[in-house]
This record gives sequence, structure tokens and C-alpha cells, in this order.
Amino acid sequence: MTKTPIPQEREGQREDYFQTIHTVPERCRVCYTCVRECPAKAIRIIDGQAKVIHERCIGCGNCVRVCSQHAKVVVDSIPRVEDLLQRGDPVVAIVAPSFASDFPDYPYRDLVAMIHDLGFRWVSEVAFGADLVARRYKELLAEKGTPMIATSCPAVALYVEKYFPEMVSALAPVVSPMVAMARVIRQLHGAVRVVFIGPCTAKKGEGMDVNLEDEIDAVLTFIELRQMLEARDVQLGTVIPRDFDPPHGGSGALFPLTGGMLQAADIKEDLIQQDVVTADGKNFSTAIKEFASGDLPTQLLEVLACQGCIMGAGTHCNAPLFRRRSRISAYVRDRMATCNRDEWQAAMETFSSVDLSREFTNMDQRLKQPDEADILKILKRMGKLCPEDELNCGACGYESCREHAIAISMGLAESEMCLPYTIDQLHGTVDELARSHSELANTQEALMQSERLASMGQLAAGIAHEVNNPLGVVLMYAHLLMDDLEADHRLYGDAHMIAEQADRCKKIVSGLLHFARQNKVLRQPINVCELMRRGIRSVVIPPNVDIREDYEAGDSSVEVDADQIVQVMTNLLTNAYAAMPDGGRVTMSCAIEGDTFVMKVSDTGVGIPPENVSKIFEPFFTTKQIGKGTGLGLAVTYGIIKMHRGQISVESNVDSEAGATGTIFTVRIPCRDEE
Repeated sequence: MTKTPIPQEREGQREDYFQTIHTVPERCRVCYTCVRECPAKAIRIIDGQAKVIHERCIGCGNCVRVCSQHAKVVVDSIPRVEDLLQRGDPVVAIVAPSFASDFPDYPYRDLVAMIHDLGFRWVSEVAFGADLVARRYKELLAEKGTPMIATSCPAVALYVEKYFPEMVSALAPVVSPMVAMARVIRQLHGAVRVVFIGPCTAKKGEGMDVNLEDEIDAVLTFIELRQMLEARDVQLGTVIPRDFDPPHGGSGALFPLTGGMLQAADIKEDLIQQDVVTADGKNFSTAIKEFASGDLPTQLLEVLACQGCIMGAGTHCNAPLFRRRSRISAYVRDRMATCNRDEWQAAMETFSSVDLSREFTNMDQRLKQPDEADILKILKRMGKLCPEDELNCGACGYESCREHAIAISMGLAESEMCLPYTIDQLHGTVDELARSHSELANTQEALMQSERLASMGQLAAGIAHEVNNPLGVVLMYAHLLMDDLEADHRLYGDAHMIAEQADRCKKIVSGLLHFARQNKVLRQPINVCELMRRGIRSVVIPPNVDIREDYEAGDSSVEVDADQIVQVMTNLLTNAYAAMPDGGRVTMSCAIEGDTFVMKVSDTGVGIPPENVSKIFEPFFTTKQIGKGTGLGLAVTYGIIKMHRGQISVESNVDSEAGATGTIFTVRIPCRDEE
């Protein structure tokens, strides 16, 4: 048979045609549905994007069918077909019999006429090529040769070539109905261009198969045919109906259905003898694996990658499977009822000399299996420490956690694809974010408090400076009056009141000065135990209070401003004694935790109400009676701790009914001066 030479203008397009399907990155939403549905695992996840690996792809189109975001796109053949039609060479359209399922509202004669109106010289049906192929399979089966896999589905043939190269010899050396019909057309019309129109995306790759010497010039899906008809404004009612150009097909029109080839060839699938076995859809890869392992002893394995060609990724209709099947059955019944059997038989004899043979190539795409240690390492990284941790939920697109780990090792997947792992990571991130937020809130509160203290310090310094001198005069003259008056004089009480209140004002001013002057820290090494004892000695212990000391720090030393830290302890102890009017216990403890000096003062007093906890470090806030406190002690304490680059926190319990009362102040200061 004379083959048409490869057109020069197509040489540069070979690589594009083999790249049948590609991803539109901005549409990909990381759902991994395409990974799950790809029988060849030809999807690589990179930075959350699903990319088709063209070398591994078999063109089945599963990823196109299941992608709800339309991120998987089939290569567009329309520009190529338009170019062929405009060149002036005769162009023949050969139409797959599954058109009856995809164009149910189009009488087939009208559809044929519409295709003619696009510029095709002849429009023939692939069903006749299917008849020739069916007869050839019956002949091969009668020879009782070696077991074989039917090759009408290009995706199945490519799957074997790439993933079961040792089974290439088992592929039936028979062309698909598409190629068979193309050879018939060239024997009938000579050097013409042939465009296949059908439901299959894998046909685009088959059309450029090097083993077929470019017998198909272009492949259009039914979706693309509709787009061309719409673009050319070719509509029903505007054409004169006409039949397919001969030769006409017979029962080969059943090829789009699972097992249709067997009926067309009059081959029985005997479930007892199992000489012939059919499989389709998701079962096709399992059937090939079992055939390769010897677990499926059969003479002919007839397999389709889809649930029949009527479910191909190039179809337009959304009808369910069995409705589509019924449309094919109805079309074949009508055609067989009007078929001229003698004419069909004569055509079968005329074209019996057409060469239906072909060759297949070892295109091994199997990846090296990783070591067991590598797999376990990856599983451990995803939190799969034991078999019970392997949930095998399939959310990643792989059937098991182990398969996912193998895919990661092969560079096809990412750890983040594991939903439980990602959720755990997310929980950790949320917890870390919550901690950071809490720390930020505390830091912000501390900063605001520091700003308030700084402002109050400036105000206090001004007030103390302005009030101190006149206050000293008042206090001096009040004491002079008291010295000049007898104790029973009627003015002596007034003078005593003036002196007493002036003395109270002096204490307030003194506190203000202390508060305002906390702007420098003289850090020097000091023994921790000595520091704690100095603090305790600075306060008179009430007789009804028991004080306990717990010094875990031992003979350690810290670098602090001893006078200021003693003032901190004085303020905290004074508050603790005041919180226990009926007596109680105060515990002073200290420890060294890493590089931090930790001091705690706890009491068994009345506690601090929750609504007051956030206010206790504010200047002039006090719950003591008038004349008993200035509200500056804890504010000064807070300032001293902050100048030591430390922290002070408070825990308090006022649940007197439960018998659990008291307050704990915790001070944390770096042991060494960082600067």
C-alpha cells in the first residue's frame, strides 16, 4: 500500500500533538481529583499545581472529564483542520459511530450534510473500518495463537507500551478502526487528507504515532466539531440531507460500546471458557495487570479505557451512560434495517486487501521503586509512624499512604497533599499563631503600660518638684504650732491634723519621686540568698503572719540593681501582709531557670477580684482605705521590673467558698545584663 508522505509543515507539530493535554495553572485548585482519576499517574504536583507529564500521559482524558475547574485542556486541532480545508487538497472526514450518542437531536443525514458544508470533499463512517477490524480479530482468535490484548483503544495500547513494556508483544498487531478507515479512504480516493472526528482525546496522540506514518492528518473531537459548526454558522435546516459516502458500515457501528467489537465480529464472551474477556473504565488497568501476571488466562482481552467510547473526554453531551448506549443501539438498528447487505458484502471483499497490521514500541516509563527505608522516612515525615497511622483515605489522589509516599520519592507528589498531615500542620500553625497573637497582645499591653508610666513619671516629677517645697513649709510650721501649743489647747488638734495630713502628702510626694526617678539601673552581681534576706528584713513582719522561704537558687548570683529589687520585694510583701488582716502565710521563693532569675511571692490572703487584675499596675489605683495607700507601690514595682528587662505576672483566686484564696506574684528577670 502506498503511504502519503509526511507533510513538511507537520514536522514541527509532532511534539505539540503528543502533548495532548496540559494544565491551565490559574484554574488549578489543588483538589487532586486528576491525580486520583489518572490510571497512568501522569500528574505531577509542583507547589500545589497539577502538571501533566506528557511522557507518561496516555491521553485517556480522565483528568479533563473530572476537572470541575476546567484546568485541564486538550490541544486544539481546529487551526490545523482549518488550514487543511483552505489549502485546496481534497479532505475526507471520517466520523466515529459514537456520533449518534453525542448528536441525538441531529438526524444523521443532516449532520453529514453539515460536515460537508464545512468544506470536506467526502464524509465517511468509521464503522466500515470497524467491520474490517472485527473480521481480522475473529481470524486471529481462530488461529489460537498467543494470548493478545485488543488495540482498538489507543489509550490502552499506549498504557501497555509505557507501563507494561514486557507485554508489547501481546498487543494485537491490528490497527484501530480509525486507521483502518483511513487506509480504506486512501485506497479508494488516492492521496487525500484525512480528518478523524470522534469522542476520544487519545486519538490525537494516535494520529501522530510514528508507527502509523501519519496516516491521519488531524483529529477533531465532537466538542471541536460543534465549535467549527457554530463558528461557520452551519445550522440544521440550512442544509440538504445526505448519506455517508460509501463504503457504508455494518455492525461495526457497535464498537463504541463495551463488548461491541465482539458482537461485530460474532465472537462470544463465554464466561465458562473465558477465551475472551472484556473490561472498561477504571477496571482496564487492573485487567492488564492481571493479564500480565498470568492471573487472567484468556486468548483475547478486549479493553477500553473509558466505559465505552461514548463516554470519551471529547464528547459534548451530559447524558448518563445507558442513555448514550441506547442511542447507539437505536442508530445501529435503523442502519441495519436499511442496509444493503449485498453492497456491504461486496465492499468487504473489495477492501479485504487493505493492510490492517501495525507495530508497537517499547516506551518504558516505569520509575525506579524507592528503597523501603526511603518510603518509611517519608511516611514518618507525614506523621505515619505505624501502620495504624496510615488512614488510606485517598484524599491525596493515591489509594494508600504508602503509594503516596512512593510517589513523593519519585518526585510526582508532595507531602502537603496528605489531608490529615495538612490538617495537623494547620492545627500547629493555628496554635502557634494563637501563641504569637497572645504574646503580641501582652507586648502591646506592656508597651501601652510603659508609655502610661513614662507619661505619669514626667507628670509625677513635675508635681513632686513643685509641691515638695511648699509642702515642707506647711509641715514645718504645723510642727512649730504644735510645739507652741499645749496638748489641751483647742487649736492643738487642728495643728496635729495639719501636720498629719502634710506628712501623708510628703509620703505621696516621696512615692512620686521614687516613681519618676526609675530611669536607670545599676546592675551588679549579688548572691541570690543575700538579696532575698535583705528584702525580707526591709519589712516588719506582723505577728500573725508566718513567712516561709524557699531558695532553690542556692549560692547562685545574679546581676541586678539590689536596692531596686529590694524595693520590689518590699512592695510585694507589704501588699501580701495587707491582704491577710486576720493572718496567714507568705511564701518567698526563688530559682534560676536557664538564664532567668525567677522570684515568687505568694500569700493566703483575700485575693484580687478578676475585674481589678488588669488595673493593679496602674498609678494611683488602690483598694485600700483612704490614708492607707497611695496606689503607687505596684506601679513602681512594674517600672523597676521592666527596666531590668523582665516580666511580672499575677495569679489570684477569690473563691472563698472553695477555701482556695490567695495571690501569687511572679517576677522573671534575666540573670545577666545583655547589654
